[in-house]
Amino acid sequence: MANPLKQFDITEDEITQVVTAFYARVRKDPELGPVFAAHIAADGWPAHEAKIVGFWSNAILRTRSYSGNPMQVHMAATDVQDVHFPVWLGLFDTVLAECLPESTARAWSALAHRISRGFLYGLEIRRPADEVPVFR
Repeated sequence: MANPLKQFDITEDEITQVVTAFYARVRKDPELGPVFAAHIAADGWPAHEAKIVGFWSNAILRTRSYSGNPMQVHMAATDVQDVHFPVWLGLFDTVLAECLPESTARAWSALAHRISRGFLYGLEIRRPADEVPVFR
């Protein structure tokens, strides 16, 4: 599938702006904040945000600026649950709409939602066979 953002003009500075604004909200969110705090020390946010900027820069701009396995990280974090993804996506979509032109925000959102579906699939594999998923 073609990169939906290829047709839009977006810079690494704009990606950084989105990531920074997003994680400022995540840290304050009553549902997501504690989950992230369990994995990222208070002084670890700059490094985390830089890694995520690399992830999105790679996904959007094809910069090859990210190395890692986000699926493996999310599957290993047993406190990350499928119910967190709609909250995450809602916050992310809000930040995208506030920071970017509408067409770029919409395209990045579509990419984020597609990636989220992959993570949800990974979390489903991690779930014990007899456990029923709970969705909001």
